[in-house]
Amino acid sequence: MKQNRVDRILEALNAQGVTQMLIVDPMSIYYLTDVYNDPHERFFGLLLRADGKHAFFLNNLFSIPQDVGIEKVWYSDTDPVMEIVAEYVDATSVLGVDKDIKARFLLPLMEMKAAAGFVNTSLAVDTTRGVKDQEEQNKMRVASDINDQAMAVFKTLIHEGVTEKEVADQMLKIYQELGADGFSFEPLVAFGPNAADPHHGPDNTVLKDGDVILFDVGCIKDGYCSDMTRSFYYRTITDTHREIYETVRAANEAAIAKIKPGVPLCELDLTARNLITDQGYGPQFNHRLGHFIGLSCHEFGDVSSVNTRLAKPGMIFSIEPGIYLAGDTGVRIEDLVLVTEEGCEVLNHYPKTLEIIE
Repeated sequence: MKQNRVDRILEALNAQGVTQMLIVDPMSIYYLTDVYNDPHERFFGLLLRADGKHAFFLNNLFSIPQDVGIEKVWYSDTDPVMEIVAEYVDATSVLGVDKDIKARFLLPLMEMKAAAGFVNTSLAVDTTRGVKDQEEQNKMRVASDINDQAMAVFKTLIHEGVTEKEVADQMLKIYQELGADGFSFEPLVAFGPNAADPHHGPDNTVLKDGDVILFDVGCIKDGYCSDMTRSFYYRTITDTHREIYETVRAANEAAIAKIKPGVPLCELDLTARNLITDQGYGPQFNHRLGHFIGLSCHEFGDVSSVNTRLAKPGMIFSIEPGIYLAGDTGVRIEDLVLVTEEGCEVLNHYPKTLEIIE
């Protein structure tokens, strides 16, 4: 068990007046135990209690390390698993549950009155995971460093006649050669007008002179994700496309410059959005400024116009403004940032100055 992380979650639960929580999200369980398991249809749960009587519920089919620092409660496919779970829950207290628990597991607990009440306490886990400890910060730096190196190689894949899919199909091997364990998400490669779709998947589109080349890519290293977007142009660039690129870059850098503890996340979005709007492209920036990231590429929390949460040291999120002109071009520039005690650390170091690939 990662005791410091457990203690932080219990402290957050205490602030909600809850003394026990049943966690079923496999990634959150991994965050606390270093044990990852995809249970498919079977129950996989971690009960945290303020009195320290934690329990780890496991099917006999699962492969689990010998010592995980917590009581393991095994069950078979034919056992009444939720009755077993109920035996470990304090029936006199409210039970917190996470947002991922399936009805077929929760309803039996409610029908048995296994607890005095049931409340969604996902925020206790989500907000704890949203502030990375030193171990996590170091792993995020490594993953982003590999992403920087990979971007430099990806750029060399560009040549006359190449397709988006031909480029994307080479990316996994490049990541693995650089030490990554795999993709953090399937890479987005978009040429020309395709880049106006922020989530365009690579297809057989052939590169043409004057096209933008948008790479939105990321890898996993030791469980932690990277995510970065860079936009290049091929051989030539129009004055309008240059203006769009420089506007997006300025928005990215202006938002990053504003990051420090205590700043509402919505102000970061507003900073980038106002700059893009002032240049006449407000409607063409059609998504939030960023998302939180760590063990999952998209974790709870975002950098949007409605998120009034204050930046805290240890938070890691993306800053990724974009401008998208349907049928023409699209530019996005994305960095991951770590909030520090005095400001922020940008985890990506691949240059953002406009590059025209010959």
